[in-house]
Amino acid sequence: MRILFTNATILPCTPDMPVMEGAYLLVEGETILALGTGTPDVTADETLDLGGDILMPGMVNPHCHLAMTLFRGLGEDVDDRLFRYVLPMERKFVSPAMVRVGTALAALESIEAGVTTVADMYYYEAEVGRVLDRAGMRGIVGQTLADFNPPDHASMDEGFALVAALADEFAGHSRITASIAPHAPYSTGVPVMERIARWADDHQDVPVQIHLAEMTSENEWCATHHDMRPVQVVEAAGLLRPGLICAHCLHVTDDDIAAMADARVGVAHNARSNAKAGRGIAPVEAMRAAGIPVGIATDGPMSGNTLDLFAQFGPVSMFAKLLGKSRAPMPARDVIRMATIEGARVLGMDGSIGSLQPGKQADLIRIALDAPRMQPIYDHYATLVFSAMPSDVRDVMVAGRWLMRDRDVLTLERTQVMADAGQIATGFRAEMARIDAA
Repeated sequence: MRILFTNATILPCTPDMPVMEGAYLLVEGETILALGTGTPDVTADETLDLGGDILMPGMVNPHCHLAMTLFRGLGEDVDDRLFRYVLPMERKFVSPAMVRVGTALAALESIEAGVTTVADMYYYEAEVGRVLDRAGMRGIVGQTLADFNPPDHASMDEGFALVAALADEFAGHSRITASIAPHAPYSTGVPVMERIARWADDHQDVPVQIHLAEMTSENEWCATHHDMRPVQVVEAAGLLRPGLICAHCLHVTDDDIAAMADARVGVAHNARSNAKAGRGIAPVEAMRAAGIPVGIATDGPMSGNTLDLFAQFGPVSMFAKLLGKSRAPMPARDVIRMATIEGARVLGMDGSIGSLQPGKQADLIRIALDAPRMQPIYDHYATLVFSAMPSDVRDVMVAGRWLMRDRDVLTLERTQVMADAGQIATGFRAEMARIDAA
C-alpha cells in the first residue's frame, strides 16, 4: 500500500529544521519511501492533497503516567491532596481494570493531540502496553518499583517479577517496549537501585526510567542519608548510564549536568507540571548546551492535567526566556525539535522515528492551518508553539496505519472510553466524600 501526500508544508525535523513548502511525501507500508518538493514522479494507491497544511513527525512524550487521567482535577485546591486523597485512593482503586480504562482515555487524548509515542511509568504496566498496542501507538511502558506500598507489588521481589513478565510479553514487539522504572532515589534506595543496575546490565534492551532531582525534599533525603545530591546518588548506585530516561531534573548543578552529559542520559522536561507544583524551572538551556538531549513531557494528568504537548510549548519557551531575561533563549524551532527528534533521542528511538526521512517509520501528523488564530503565518514553528492547539491536528498515522482521519479516532471507541472513565470517576467522587466526612 502506497500513500502519497502532496501540496504539503513539510517540517521534517531534520538537523537544520527546514520548512518545505509545496512538498510531497510517499509512504509505503510502515515506512517513508520518499519526500521532496515539486511534482513527484511516483505512483500511489491513495493520493491526498493537503492544501498547504503542515505534515510533520508524530510528537513524542517522554514522561507520563497515562492511567492517572482518572485523577485529573481531583482536589486541585487542597494543599495536602496527595496524602489526603491521591495516595489512599491509589491503594484502594488502582487495579488492572482501572489502569486499562485510564490508559484508554489517555491514548484517545494523545492521538487527538498528535502524540504518537509515549514513555509511561505506572503500575500494572502490561495493561498499559496492551491498550497502547490496540490503540496503534508507540510506547515505552515502565513498571514502577517503589517502597511506599504501591498497588501492584508488596515487595521488590514481586516488583522485579512484574518487570520480567512485562519484558517477556513485549519482547520483539515492533511498537511497545518494556521498561524498568525505579520511582526515585528516595523511594527505592541505593541497594534497590544497585540491583536494578545489575538487572539492566543483563537486559540491555530494556530501558530504565527514573524521577530525578525533582523536589527539594529529594535533595534533603539524599544529603541526609548519603551526603550527596540526587544525581550523585544515582551515579553511585550505577544507574547513571547511557539511555537512562531522567524525568524533571530541576535541581541540578553544573557538576550534575557535566556528569549527566558524560553518562549520556536523556531528560524529560515537564515545565507545566513543575510550575503548577511551584517546584521551579529546569535549566534546560544549560543541559542542552552540554549535549544532553531534552524532550518535552507532560508528566501525569494529575499533575499537569493535559497530555498534549501544545499545552507545554508556551511554558517551555517562556520559562527559558524568563531565566535568560531575553526573547532569545529557546527559539520556536528548538521547541519543536524537542517535541520530535530530540524527544525520540531521549528514548533511544531517533534512528526510527522523530523526523520525516526515507527509511524511517511513517509516524506523522497533519496540522490544519485554517483556524483564525493560525493566520497569518510568518514562521511556521512559532505558529505551532504559540498558536496551535490539539484541535488543529487533523490526521495521525503510526507505522503507516491511520489512527485518526479528519478528527475521527479509528482505533478506539470514543463513546465507550468516555463512559468507562465516567463510571470510575463516580467511585472516586464517593470516596472523596467519605474522606471529607470522616
